[in-house]
Amino acid sequence: MDDKPVSSAELNARLRAFHEASLELVQDVSLESLLRKIVALASQLAHAQYGALGVLGENGELENFITVGMAPEEIARMAHPPRGLGLIGALMHSPRPIRIPNIGADPRRIGFPQQHPPMKAFLGVPIRKGSRQLGQIYLTNKLDALEFTAQDEQMIEMLAAYAGAAISNAHLYKELVERDRILTRRNENLALLNELASTLTVTVDIDEALAKAIEQVMEYLHIEAGEIFLRQEESRLMSLSLHRGGFVPSLFRKSQFIMGEGLVGGVAQEMQPRMVLLAATPVPEIHPAVLESGICQLACFPLVGFQGVWGVLAVASCNPDPLDELEMQFLANISSWLGTAIESARLGLKSRRLAILEERERFGMDLHDGVIQSIYAVGLTLEHARLLLNEDAAGSRQRIEQAISDLNSTIRDIRAYILDLRPRQLRDDNLMQGLQRLVNEFYTNSLVPVNLQGPTEGFPSMTDSQALAIFHICQEALANIAKHAHADRVDVVVWKAPDRVVLEVHDTGRGFDPEGTSFRLGHGLSNMQSRARNVGGDVDISSEPGNGTTVLAWVPYAAS
Repeated sequence: MDDKPVSSAELNARLRAFHEASLELVQDVSLESLLRKIVALASQLAHAQYGALGVLGENGELENFITVGMAPEEIARMAHPPRGLGLIGALMHSPRPIRIPNIGADPRRIGFPQQHPPMKAFLGVPIRKGSRQLGQIYLTNKLDALEFTAQDEQMIEMLAAYAGAAISNAHLYKELVERDRILTRRNENLALLNELASTLTVTVDIDEALAKAIEQVMEYLHIEAGEIFLRQEESRLMSLSLHRGGFVPSLFRKSQFIMGEGLVGGVAQEMQPRMVLLAATPVPEIHPAVLESGICQLACFPLVGFQGVWGVLAVASCNPDPLDELEMQFLANISSWLGTAIESARLGLKSRRLAILEERERFGMDLHDGVIQSIYAVGLTLEHARLLLNEDAAGSRQRIEQAISDLNSTIRDIRAYILDLRPRQLRDDNLMQGLQRLVNEFYTNSLVPVNLQGPTEGFPSMTDSQALAIFHICQEALANIAKHAHADRVDVVVWKAPDRVVLEVHDTGRGFDPEGTSFRLGHGLSNMQSRARNVGGDVDISSEPGNGTTVLAWVPYAAS
């Protein structure tokens, strides 16, 4: 083995070249460029005809193989790239360099693939960072000697040490850049999610919200087409509700899918997103125009709420690269928001329908048990008067007068009921003027004495919504008294506390048991609480059977 020492001049030249190159290595943060510089420098320092650098992946297998000294057409003619076997595999598992004069004579060899150039002398040095091997430098065919020398080996070992640090730094830099990219994308995603959430929170038109959401998603992700299928309530049928993307009329041949049917129905039933690359996975129900338009991929996401799936969001893109993890996660989050918004809108509609039904039921019961029964009783009284007309004129006259009195009472009941159904407004009155009008009407309809106390000038700093809340609460309280209390006196008092305006309505009627009363939606008691809480106040109702009822309501108030 020829280990003849190199001359002093040659050694100095090598060291200068090594020093300059090592400075350049630690400054290069581009991994691909760095790897090529390392193998080129190794070939130059050791005077090798061919050089290569193998890079190991996370699993320890050969992930990348970079060569110098061979033309691209030579590399293309070879049957396959290196597989990490033979001497290459031996160096991958060796902590020390391997230097041999003749590859063909080494028992670890397995031969070269067809069209591989002939190689004889070999020098391989592992690139390490601590205890971990990052890759290997391979050099073959020394140009100025038959084999590589110990000095060559020492020089390449030094280079491998620098290379290990440089590769590790490049990996760290690449990870930092990727993390920064991911963080930036996530911040952008969160900003768009926040904007969509704000839209979904304030809008009352769910169709408008869905249209805005899909348009923003298409613009942000550069997606060419999108559709939303919505499931009909109490049904397994989903129908196309929205399409965006003018260059294709539709993404699917059908506009309706049953749960479990096709891509859309399958996503809805499984409640899991799916992405399909159309070149690899045919979708039978896809519209022919989609394939003709150049769309490469299709992704579907379930619109899921707390009570199940409400539909499917489908997006299509002409980009041949599949949607990455961040994009899939972003679309899944958007779909979750939309599913919750659809569910909230439908539950709100259902609640309003139930409220209307409850109000209709209450109206019917009140009319049947109150006004209609009173009119029926008047009819019986008049029938009795007719029978007594010829036999007892005085008794007949008494029955007629009783009927007139009962009719007048029924008229007052109807007026009070109308007042309850159709709340008045303050118009140009201040709060105290409006309350005075309410108590006057109450007395006219019920003939129950009522006393109103409060500052005649009202409360100048009170907002319209606060004054209207107090007005309506008083109206509800008086209406309840007229219908249920059988009171012989009512007191209405309004005063100002340090940070609020307080209304007290007290009657001397029969009272009730608050714990045994259901404060259901549509009842006057529940309405009073809702009106107060809507402006930041509250209502307290105290009552006891036989001892009347007191309604105490307050709203915030800051005097100017």
